[in-house]
Amino acid sequence: MRPLLVPLLVLGATRAPAQTPFEARVRDLVGRMTLEEKVSQMQDVAPAIPRLGIPEYNWWNEALHGVARSGTATVFPQAIGVAATWDDSLVLRMATVISDEARAKYHEYVREGSRRRYQGLTFWSPNINLFRDPRWGRGQETYGEDPFLTGRLAAQFIRGLQGDDPKYLKTVATVKHFAVHSGPEPERHHFDAVVSERDLRESYLPHFETGIREGRAYSLMCAYNRVDGRAACGSDMLLKDILRGEWGFRGYVVSDCGAIDDIFQRHRIVPTAAAAAALGVKSGTDLECGRTYANLVDAVRQGLITEQEIDTAVTRLFLARFKLGMFDPPDSVRWARIPFSVLDQPAHRALARQVTRESIVLLKNAGAPPLLPLRKNLRTIAVIGPNADQAEMLLGNYNGTPTDPITPLRGIREAVGSGMRVLYARGSDLAAGTDSLENEAVAAARQADVVVLFLGLTARLEGEEMRVEIEGFRGGDRTSLDLPAAQEHLLERIVALGKPTVLVLMSGSALGVNWAQDHVPAIVEAWYPGQAAGTAIADVLFGDYNPAGRLPVTFYRSVDDLPPFDDYRMAGRTYRFFAGAPLYPFGHGLSYTTFTYKNLRTSAATLAAEGTVTVSVDITNTGKRSGDEVVQLYVQHLGSAVERPKKDLRGYARITLRPGETRTVELSLRASSLAYWNAAAHRWVVEDEPVRIQVGASSTDIRLEATIRVGSAP
Repeated sequence: MRPLLVPLLVLGATRAPAQTPFEARVRDLVGRMTLEEKVSQMQDVAPAIPRLGIPEYNWWNEALHGVARSGTATVFPQAIGVAATWDDSLVLRMATVISDEARAKYHEYVREGSRRRYQGLTFWSPNINLFRDPRWGRGQETYGEDPFLTGRLAAQFIRGLQGDDPKYLKTVATVKHFAVHSGPEPERHHFDAVVSERDLRESYLPHFETGIREGRAYSLMCAYNRVDGRAACGSDMLLKDILRGEWGFRGYVVSDCGAIDDIFQRHRIVPTAAAAAALGVKSGTDLECGRTYANLVDAVRQGLITEQEIDTAVTRLFLARFKLGMFDPPDSVRWARIPFSVLDQPAHRALARQVTRESIVLLKNAGAPPLLPLRKNLRTIAVIGPNADQAEMLLGNYNGTPTDPITPLRGIREAVGSGMRVLYARGSDLAAGTDSLENEAVAAARQADVVVLFLGLTARLEGEEMRVEIEGFRGGDRTSLDLPAAQEHLLERIVALGKPTVLVLMSGSALGVNWAQDHVPAIVEAWYPGQAAGTAIADVLFGDYNPAGRLPVTFYRSVDDLPPFDDYRMAGRTYRFFAGAPLYPFGHGLSYTTFTYKNLRTSAATLAAEGTVTVSVDITNTGKRSGDEVVQLYVQHLGSAVERPKKDLRGYARITLRPGETRTVELSLRASSLAYWNAAAHRWVVEDEPVRIQVGASSTDIRLEATIRVGSAP
C-alpha cells in the first residue's frame, strides 16, 4: 500500500508538493477516494474528508451585481442596468471590485471556520441568457436582448471575477443557464424549448461561446428546461458536442438547483433518480445543486455508469479547487492577500456611483429649452411615487447588503441642500392605490415648481419563480408591459395638474409607457440602480452628470406586438427581427449635448472570408456640455441566399468628448461575424455578398452608411 502522502500534496505542507502540477495532484487525490467519497463531492454541499485533509466546501455562491446574500457588500446596479452602460472597461472594473470583496469575505469566513452557502469562491454568475421577451421576470439579471453586446460584456465580467493570475483563479465565474432558458418562470421545470438549428446557433449560443472562448469562464450552469426534447443537463449535443467539443471548454458544469430531479420527475426522460444522475454525469454535468447525485453509488452498481466516468467529473471539480488555491499555503496565492478592509471602501462606493450614472438612460426630453436638466434654484420640488424612498426597490434580485443605500428622495435632498424645499408623497403602493395616498401626492404637486415621479416595478413583482397574484404579473413574469394600474392612475392625475413633470422609471425590464410618452416631457429609465441610486439619479436630474446610457433591450408598446411568450422562435422578437414600431428602440438614449457623425470609411472595400476590416468614423461634440456618446455599428446583408436579421450589432464604443472636440472611433469588423449557420451542412458560412455598414446612435438612429463586398467575389 502506498503511504498516505495526500495531506502533503493537498495542503502543500512542503515546498516540493506545492510545485506539483495541479493535474498530477488531483489525479493522486482522486485515486485515494472511495466511490462513496467521490460521489459526496459531486453535490453543492460537499462534506469534509478528514482522512485526506479535505475540508468541507459549499459550491453555491452568487455575485450577479455584487457579492450577494453574504452580508455587507458593494451593490452595483442590476445586470440589465450594467448592460445599459455599454462600457466594457467599466464592467471589468466593477467585476474586479466584486472579486476583491469576494476573496476578502472568503478568507475571513475560513479564518472563522465557516464554510456555508454564500461563503465560497465559486460564483453562479453571470446570467447571460438572451432577454428575448420583456415578460420574463429574470430578464433583469441579463445583459439584454443582443448576443453580441451580451457576449462582450460577459467576457469582461468573467475576466474581472476570475482575475489575471497565470496560476491561480481569483474566483470562478459560471455562465448560465445553458441553454435557451428565458421563461416562462412557472413552467421552467417542465418546458421543452423547441428551436431551429439556426436560431440556436445564431441567437441563443453566440454569447455563451464568447463567455467560454474569450472570457474563459471556468464553469457553466445547465438549465432546467429541455432543448428539442433533451434535458439541458443531460444533453450530449449541448454539453459534449458543442461546449467541450467545438468550444474546447475545460472547466466543470453545474446543474441548476433541482434540474437533475426534473430529468426524471418532470421531464420523465428516464424512470429513476439513479438513471437521471447517470445521464447527467455521462453527458457532462459534473456537479449537482441538489441531492439526486447521491444515487450515483447505486447507479454504478446497476451498471448505469462507470466509476471511471465518476472520476472524470470529480477530477474536474477538484482541479477547480486547486486552481483557486484552496489547498496551497495562503502566502503563495496572490489573491489570498486581499485584506478584509477592502469591503465597502470609498473607492468601491465611488465606482458604484459611476456605474449607476452610466447606466441611466434618458428616454425623452422635450421642451424649448428641454425640461432636463433641472435648475437648482427652483423654489419647491415634489418627489412622488412608491419607488422614491424605498431602499429595497433599488437592489433588484440576487443582491448584497449595502451599508448606506441612498434612495432617490435622499439623493435629491442632498443635491439641493437647504436652498430648495423638497416635498415628498408616496402617492400609491406598487400595485395598489388609495384615495388618501393620491390626494397627498396631488397636494404636494400643487405646491411645486417641478414634479419628479418615481414609478415602475420591483424584484418583488418580477423575478425568479415566485407567487405573485396581482393583475399584470404571473409567477415572477409579467403578462402586461403597462405600469401597474394604481401607478398609471397616479401618473395621469399628477400630469393633469399641468406642472412640469419628470418620470423616472425603475424596473428590470421594458415598460410600455405609451401615455407617458405622449404627455410627460421628460422620461428617464434608471433600472434597479443599486446602492448609489439617489446620488446618481440626482446627478443626472440636475445636470452634474450628462446621461449617456443606451437601452440593451427594445421597449415595445404592448404585449400584443409580440409572439406568444412560450414560442422560442426568434421571429418577431428583439430589434433583430421585430417588424413593428417600438416605443423606444434598442440602443436608444439621449444626451444633454449633441454629436455629429462624419467621414465614415473602411480600411478596405473588400473583406476576405477570413479577414477583418476597420470601420472608422469621426464624432464631434457640437453642443455646450461635455458628454459621452455610444457609437454603434450595425450590419445588413444585401445579397444573402437565406433570410437574415433586419440588422445585427457588430461593434460599439463609449467615448467622452468635450464641447467642440472631435475623435476618430475605430471599430473592427470580422468576416466571421457575418456568417450564418447552414443547418443542412451544420457549419458556419460566410457568403460572397455586399454588406451594408450602418453607424449611428441607436439601432434606428443611423447617421452614416457604407457598403463593402464580403468574400472573394470581385
